[in-house]
Amino acid sequence: MDLAKLKRDQVLKVELRDTEYVFNTTWGLFSPRGIDNGTYQLLERIEINPGENCLDVGCGYGPIGIVMARLSETGKVTMVDKDFVAVEYAAKNAAANGLTNIDTMLSNGLQQLPEDARFDVIAANLPSNAGKELLDIITQQAHARLVTGGRFYVVTITGLRDYMKKTFRETFGLYKKLNQGRNHAVAMTTRMR
Repeated sequence: MDLAKLKRDQVLKVELRDTEYVFNTTWGLFSPRGIDNGTYQLLERIEINPGENCLDVGCGYGPIGIVMARLSETGKVTMVDKDFVAVEYAAKNAAANGLTNIDTMLSNGLQQLPEDARFDVIAANLPSNAGKELLDIITQQAHARLVTGGRFYVVTITGLRDYMKKTFRETFGLYKKLNQGRNHAVAMTTRMR
């Protein structure tokens, strides 16, 4: 076993939304060998308008937030994760892709965000093993942090689709399925008031 080789960053070169990106990642972060299928599905369906302020919850090494930053152009993107290594790599990848409209910070869900932080779009690749309680907390926090008309996009494993449908309807009054694959489901909701 070549330990020195294992300690080196994995470097991913991928095309997302018609743009080439480079991502550095490492063992211990989610999907270090490549962008996972759920993230691809979410990024194919998310709509970001120029100037929108966005939040990537559980950003990992940053592919969702970095694509949102490119699409929002003049908007600001905040990427949060509870893992300090993920936050470090997300910041490194934002810089490597030439994006200056991104802030990264350590946060358990949305808890450590400034009280006045509000967003037009929030996106998350929700972990399947986090427990339904955390999914409820993140959904409630997203509702509180979205502006009126703001959108919350999630990708989950297919087995959580019905739970997210129920949770979105209870919290937002709206659930819209954007994609249903064999392993993942992409959904969104909108804060109406």
